[in-house]
Amino acid sequence: MKKKSQYIKEYNVPDILRMIRNNSLKPKVCAEKLNGKLVVISGATSGIGYATARKYASQGANLLCINRNPRKSKDLKREIEGEFGVKCDFLLADLSSMKEVVQVAEKLRSLRTPIDVLIHNAGVYLTKRDITPDGIEKVFMVQYLASFVINYLLVDKLKSQGKARVIMVNSEGHRFAAWGLRFDDLNWEKRRYSGLKSYGSAKLAQLLSMIVFKECFKNSGVSINAMHPGAVKTETGQDNGPMYRWYKRNILDRILKPTDISAEALYYLGASDDLEGVSGKFFNLTKEEVPAPPALDMEAAFEIWDKSLEITGLPEMDIHEQAPERNAV
Repeated sequence: MKKKSQYIKEYNVPDILRMIRNNSLKPKVCAEKLNGKLVVISGATSGIGYATARKYASQGANLLCINRNPRKSKDLKREIEGEFGVKCDFLLADLSSMKEVVQVAEKLRSLRTPIDVLIHNAGVYLTKRDITPDGIEKVFMVQYLASFVINYLLVDKLKSQGKARVIMVNSEGHRFAAWGLRFDDLNWEKRRYSGLKSYGSAKLAQLLSMIVFKECFKNSGVSINAMHPGAVKTETGQDNGPMYRWYKRNILDRILKPTDISAEALYYLGASDDLEGVSGKFFNLTKEEVPAPPALDMEAAFEIWDKSLEITGLPEMDIHEQAPERNAV
């Protein structure tokens, strides 16, 4: 918030107008196949994740899904393997639990098979503040810290492969945190909780972490990008109260688009030769876009990086030696 005046000067009306126009565009289509490649997707039993799993499987990719529900995971495995003839395994994890996030990251790190594409899709939207057993605001944990922990613990594995693509399903909603992150109140203890602002803050934190991850992966063959999946119909928000669920079912869902467009975009970002070597970018579906000024703040990127290590208890690694200088703002 101390940088509000700085951000006000950096907001660019043409960028905002382009963002509005981009919302009506269709995603680019990729014709390349991914036969035998391994794609890891979180939250693959419904919504965008489900459509994306089917899209990648239809193009020959093997899947490893990170899901919470064992029954739905088994059903997905049976469906994907029966229909597309590829392998579809799953790991069970509640991404609101720090312990389970670390455990699933360790399992991914121990894989002997290279991870060709890693898609962070799982998410949650809440209208009331909820604190996890670890004492972390739930939206911040699921929408941001889960992907941070997995990416952080996989840095060495991905770099050792010589090639990989990390894609984070982000959102234009990062713009709801218009004046940046409140580093003194990431848990929403000092402010009135807002569903839109908490969601925006988590997505902004994810974009800021991408700045540092991009530099960590530099010259390694590993890329990391983020994308807005379009205004599509998903099951996000089902944990909210009856009024929100009624509004979503009777108003929002009637104007939202099918998740197929998100899946098409995520496949393009994960498979297209056009994206070879492209990293640290934000896309509206497949259209590259300039995110809000707070998402480009190098100083804030390092601050949320250090805060994330503090919150998660992860040890500092040699990753800092590969990251950009902190005064390069």
